[in-house]
Amino acid sequence: MTTVLPAPIHSASRAENRQLTVRLARNADDLLAVQKLRWTVFFAERGAAAVTQASEAATLLDRDSYDELCDHLLVIDEAAPADARVVGTYRLLRESVARANSGFYSAGEYDLSMLLGGPDRPAGELLELGRSCVLPAYRTSATIALLWRGISDYIAANHIALMFGCASFHGTDPQAHAPALSWLHHTQLAPAAIRPRVLPGLGTAMSLLPQGSYNERAAMLALPPLIKGYLRTGAKFGEGAFIDHGFNTVDVCVVMPVDRITGRYAARFSVSA
Repeated sequence: MTTVLPAPIHSASRAENRQLTVRLARNADDLLAVQKLRWTVFFAERGAAAVTQASEAATLLDRDSYDELCDHLLVIDEAAPADARVVGTYRLLRESVARANSGFYSAGEYDLSMLLGGPDRPAGELLELGRSCVLPAYRTSATIALLWRGISDYIAANHIALMFGCASFHGTDPQAHAPALSWLHHTQLAPAAIRPRVLPGLGTAMSLLPQGSYNERAAMLALPPLIKGYLRTGAKFGEGAFIDHGFNTVDVCVVMPVDRITGRYAARFSVSA
């Protein structure tokens, strides 16, 4: 891809002897480092099944046909060994690229028709966020802030009007997350005119418990950190949860109009704001 950020963004962490930067992947070596990182987090740490072909699984890479279409945002520890510098990533797929190729990855889980062509879709390009992961030792506010600074500059450079994508709960039993899923359904659904809906037969309703039958504070606290972060930006959610047996997750679809994010978070996360 030819899209670039204005310049690498830096964040020093001297106490941990780290010099973190964020930029887009530039070449095949960068992409390989991303695929190795994703394998480490999704497969070795979280127990995803072998969703890649056996020949690829032997290489300890997480990769698919979308990788060549997407931009990849990287957080790099400049002080780490050369083969271990990529410590965090996001995969970014612009609408113009998706329409010219095989569509959005999320379309395999959710009906996106209202989001893509409904009467209330925003004027501007959509951006799908996916494959977000950070190595355990780097799951700090500094790393997350760098990722969001990079995303903020990316959406400004590419005139993005709305971001969306899937975020995950660990495991494939939705009942294990019933209060949290129910709270999202009861209080945080995206407007119907732009709301994705899980594809028939591939998921479950999120309203697993009646409203008022669970402790809402406990449900909020049980949300995965990434979903909590999305909520703080003003994100809303699609209807229904997708059961992803390949990645050992229960997925929810996140919808983030850029005007919500820029209004509350651009000054905090973007060096260009």
